[in-house]
Amino acid sequence: MKFILTTHNVTLTEALEQHVLARIEKLEHIDRWLIDARVCLEKDHTGKSPDKTYKCSIRLGIRGNDLFAEDREADLYAAVDLTVKKLEQQVRAKHSRAKAKKHKVAARLKEKVRSATL
Repeated sequence: MKFILTTHNVTLTEALEQHVLARIEKLEHIDRWLIDARVCLEKDHTGKSPDKTYKCSIRLGIRGNDLFAEDREADLYAAVDLTVKKLEQQVRAKHSRAKAKKHKVAARLKEKVRSATL
């Protein structure tokens, strides 16, 4: 999987990069068909919401429509964790929909075969 990490007004440390990579690998473990992950870490200096100054946004490239999530928190690590949690829910929902569709098609085929033999 391709990984792109960009920052805006945030100093990228080795610990921060490893934290983001560990979380993205968790998503890759759930769905091994991920194409790429684009992570953007930002710090807001405008002061509109002083309690939520850090923003993390992640776009996952997959077959079909890309998945996107973002979160704002006072702690950058918490923002990353919550964003990955949102994406995890989206990946699991996509997987469940695909699995249900597969079972639905198989059930229809089975019913056709059953009705043809009677």
